[in-house]
Amino acid sequence: MTEKVALIGSGNWGSAVAKIIGRNVSKFDHFDNEVKMWVFEEKVNGQNLTDIINTKHENIKYLPGIQLPENVVACPDLIKTCEDATMLVFVVPHQFVTSICKQLKGRIPANCKAISLIKGIDVNDDGFRLITDMIQDSLGIRSCVLSGANIANEVAEEKFCETTIGYRNRADGELFRDIFHTPFFRVNIVEDVVGVELCGALKNIVAIGGGLVDGLKLGDNTKAAIIRIGLYEMRKFSKMFYADVKDETFFESCGVADLITTCAGGRNRKVAEAHVTTGKSFDQLEQEMLNGQKLQGTSTAQDMYNILSKKDLCHEFPLMTTIYRICYENLPPIRIVEDI
Repeated sequence: MTEKVALIGSGNWGSAVAKIIGRNVSKFDHFDNEVKMWVFEEKVNGQNLTDIINTKHENIKYLPGIQLPENVVACPDLIKTCEDATMLVFVVPHQFVTSICKQLKGRIPANCKAISLIKGIDVNDDGFRLITDMIQDSLGIRSCVLSGANIANEVAEEKFCETTIGYRNRADGELFRDIFHTPFFRVNIVEDVVGVELCGALKNIVAIGGGLVDGLKLGDNTKAAIIRIGLYEMRKFSKMFYADVKDETFFESCGVADLITTCAGGRNRKVAEAHVTTGKSFDQLEQEMLNGQKLQGTSTAQDMYNILSKKDLCHEFPLMTTIYRICYENLPPIRIVEDI
């Protein structure tokens, strides 16, 4: 049977993977050649962004200078994008997942499966939920996850990197590998959705720490220490809440590699450095520096703090707790090395 892929999201990362998926589906017989991409409609230079993408084949706002394949079709209507899809690729900020799933419920084919490229967790009064679980529970379909050391612009420029797909059903993992894998974007698949997903969410908190270290000009040894302590706390948290998370997952691209690249580049590091050098709040810097993108590290730090404080566990996670307090309680940034 022919699989049909739809992309939910078209920001910087969404557009970079659209380029890969658009090319890959045309190489295989078992995929429909058209890939619809849902675009939250906005005006750019007086024109609809969808019209610009469909005529210029470029997302001039979120991924300028990169040509998208002509079989990627921008669509402003979420239902129309997804109604005939058998493979959904979620690549939106995590705060939009609930409303998207509500709109899609009962409107997609029964044999549909999903993959989440979203780095975040959903916190509620009872604790927290993984994004893949939100998708599975609300739509009644299986969901994989993709996460790795994948700064979007570098992927779009075809600079070599790796990524990790976590699956529960191996056939799903292999199908999604088909649409993502290229010689410059190397995919490894592992049977550990939870481990891959938690790495992707938690490393953004550690990246705030990396940026604070840069702003304080503390040097490479200090940053390496923050990365090591961060990886240790990521693993400890994952194992504490999900006993079957695999140790090997932390050595995949989604684990140590993503942590390193996010602490070296990426928006969380950049904004945290500016927080130290300018003294401005994270909210103000997000608006000034990110061109409408969301800063994931601060909100995830807040989510983590809420989980840990409810369970009286903050003392067991000194790095994540200190980063939260610097972001939200005006703790001086130098405390990043004093309080851990």
